[in-house]
Amino acid sequence: MELDLQLYSTRTDLALEAKEMAQGPQKTPIPGVNEEVDEADGIKVTRLAVANHAGSQAIGRAIGNYVTLEVPGLRGGDTGLAQRVSEVFAREFEQFLERIGITKDSSVLIVGLGNWNVTPDSLGPLVVENALITRQFFELVPEQVSPGYRKVSAIAPGVLGLTGIESSEVVQGIVDRTKPDAIIAIDALASRSLERVNTTIQIADIGIHPGSGIGNKRRGLTREILGVPCIAIGVPTVCYASTIVNNVLEMMKNHFGQINNGSGAAHTKEIMGMLDDISEHERLALVKEVLEPLGHDLIVTPKEIDEFIEEIANIVASGLNAALHDAVDPGNVGAYTH
Repeated sequence: MELDLQLYSTRTDLALEAKEMAQGPQKTPIPGVNEEVDEADGIKVTRLAVANHAGSQAIGRAIGNYVTLEVPGLRGGDTGLAQRVSEVFAREFEQFLERIGITKDSSVLIVGLGNWNVTPDSLGPLVVENALITRQFFELVPEQVSPGYRKVSAIAPGVLGLTGIESSEVVQGIVDRTKPDAIIAIDALASRSLERVNTTIQIADIGIHPGSGIGNKRRGLTREILGVPCIAIGVPTVCYASTIVNNVLEMMKNHFGQINNGSGAAHTKEIMGMLDDISEHERLALVKEVLEPLGHDLIVTPKEIDEFIEEIANIVASGLNAALHDAVDPGNVGAYTH
């Protein structure tokens, strides 16, 4: 019986990581996937465009545009860096809206997906809490609204286990009644790399599936379902235990290989045994085969998640405020959160 290795693919919601896995160690270019990278002041911005079906099939992501901000320094608690990330995010998000045809007058509904009672899953509700909401002023006292603001509403619909209602059903009802021009959905994601957890922000124009960070995909928030453009903002807050074990084995293999090349003091084959010969997919399949029957393929988050989730939520909310409202100074985005 031949093993279906697709069942054991490394779990990630980041298009950038999916592209890296598809490229392999040789970093082979992928037809149909265009990449542009900028890096400055500790902030790396990668813009991916999956242009056709071939590119989509190669990396396992829908045709669309993806922007990823990687900021490893966020783990250091540098407030100056967090401020710069907010500014870069605001600029990238504003350009992203322009590229997909969302004008400065378009009304927006922000949807904060996730469970506010579970820290790694509370990103969406925390962003909603700090977003600058203006729709009520446009509806009640439009003559008092200053120039430079757009109509923004927000909802944190909770999760199915708390409400008994699918998030997409809640959002569909709101869309039908309030008629926003676009939806911005924020959710927690999963990464294949612990280094990217809570230090990475992804923007995508393909919508989002609630629960994607824990592999629990259900009816999504997409243009096809809701009838309006859906922009997804995601931050990886968790990583699978099997992925971590697999990455550690790969790091060990690379480490022993460096020792081998340097002094000849160790032999990778002797230490790693059969693990030195099998592919990453096969090794991950073996790890999952060991962990899953024991119930040990856990979803892992850093112990500092309480502090990290607050900071990254503030960064996203501040950047959104500046990108959505021209009257908000990008250099002072934090002043508009509460």
